[in-house]
Amino acid sequence: MDSVVLHSVSASSAASSSSTSSMAKRPCPSQNPRVENLSDVERLLDAFLSLSDLPSLSLDLSFERLLQSVSSDSDLIDRALKMGSLLLDAAKHSSRKRASNHNSLAWPLPPDLTIKVFSMLDTQSLCYASATCSMFSKCAKDPLCYTNLDLTTLVPKVNNAVVATMIQRAGKALRSLKLGVVPGATTSLGSCPPFVCTIRNAIVEVSNFSWNDKRSRQGRESSILTRCCLSPLSGDGGTPGALLRKLHLYNIERMDNASLGAALSACPSLLDLEIVGLHVELRQTLMSVSANCHLIERLFFESSKTGRDDSLKAQTCFELVNNCPHLTSLSLRGFKLHDCKVRVLVKGFRKLKYVDFSTSYSITGNFLRNLGSCNGGNFLEVLILRDCMHLKEMEVARLLTAILAGDFKFLVHLDISNREGLASEADWYHRCYNSSIMPIKEVLETRPDMCLVAEYPSAEGSYMETFDADMNSEISLPSQLSSHTSDGSIFMSTSESSYNSDQGSGNEDGQDANYVIYEESSDEIDFLSL
Repeated sequence: MDSVVLHSVSASSAASSSSTSSMAKRPCPSQNPRVENLSDVERLLDAFLSLSDLPSLSLDLSFERLLQSVSSDSDLIDRALKMGSLLLDAAKHSSRKRASNHNSLAWPLPPDLTIKVFSMLDTQSLCYASATCSMFSKCAKDPLCYTNLDLTTLVPKVNNAVVATMIQRAGKALRSLKLGVVPGATTSLGSCPPFVCTIRNAIVEVSNFSWNDKRSRQGRESSILTRCCLSPLSGDGGTPGALLRKLHLYNIERMDNASLGAALSACPSLLDLEIVGLHVELRQTLMSVSANCHLIERLFFESSKTGRDDSLKAQTCFELVNNCPHLTSLSLRGFKLHDCKVRVLVKGFRKLKYVDFSTSYSITGNFLRNLGSCNGGNFLEVLILRDCMHLKEMEVARLLTAILAGDFKFLVHLDISNREGLASEADWYHRCYNSSIMPIKEVLETRPDMCLVAEYPSAEGSYMETFDADMNSEISLPSQLSSHTSDGSIFMSTSESSYNSDQGSGNEDGQDANYVIYEESSDEIDFLSL
């Protein structure tokens, strides 16, 4: 049967060679030199491809006569379809190969410089470049291109498989990983604003988003990160996480204490840790950091349930201070933090320059007493106590008096604003809006280099902010937060109070009855097993 097919192909080729020689325009030998030593299969394929010059009707008739010459149960049609599919795949492969060779010659940069350029792209742009051509795809697979992975999205788009692939490509070159859902900023006037502080050429970014934004999970299971999304950091003998320097996690609802602790145990070289919107406990997280991340320099942790996490213990604070002596920036926002524990942290870290306890409960300000004259607090450059529910007027006055006395010499930014007003000394229910005992003006005159932010609701229902007009310091605040008036004051429209914590005095050591750790439900576990 094969001899019949070969004979038919040869006969048709010979019959049409004379009639098509004048029609087919072939390149000259100098443009397309032919290889002389062709095998029998290659000669047969060349003769077969020459049939493409024939009209389609002629080929149809020839193939139909060939079918009539063989038995009815022949698989000639199947073999023809298979041959056509094989030729199509081979042609596509050769076309891509030639296009890649052309791109390699036309692209002005060598592969090493191309990889260097790709390493400067964000992760999404790198993926777009990789899909352009095979040459770019090959360069984009180099581990150096995945040194800094940013897989944050506005809506859930990234799943565990994407994270695992990216971490696997990075390997030991991985230095930075940002992961999770980052909703758009919804900062209202009078609330804790986002800002960027530059302190001695060190950029400290503080994000403020609506982290508790809840979304329906229906139809999005394939794009939801689960509690094991960081497990690839421990893969390959812990190589991917061994040299990781920065880890930022946002709004990963299914993350739990055990999974986060396992991920941190794979990152002994971590310098920058940012956790926002995760349902993990403060005490457990700080214990994991203390046990595994001894080199950490920046810790930013914002609670997913403002005012409900009262898990921090004094022993955990002592262990963190002893095991992480290089910490220079500490932000614990939205937790119940008692003054005695906060004082252990601020006084214990000898290199601490940046402190942010915004929206935290139970802090009265007592920890600030005599802090500016000790080694731990005297080197502070930024202190933010914005919207601390139980911050007392008297303690703020003592702080400002200490600044006038020469303490906190390196302090360049102080935020003591409160949308509810400061708590009075006797009863925190009684709020103080315009205090006459706080020497704000004297501080501004004595320390013109300091940016002092003090926003409180006035009797008319507006916010009044008082701080120095000189913004030439290294601290820059967002201009959209306020507008200057002719007398130097800044007025801002009020916003509705968002305080909804329990009505305690703030410093009692009560049991944690309201804090809830969200574990994965049965339907989530089923999803993991798929």
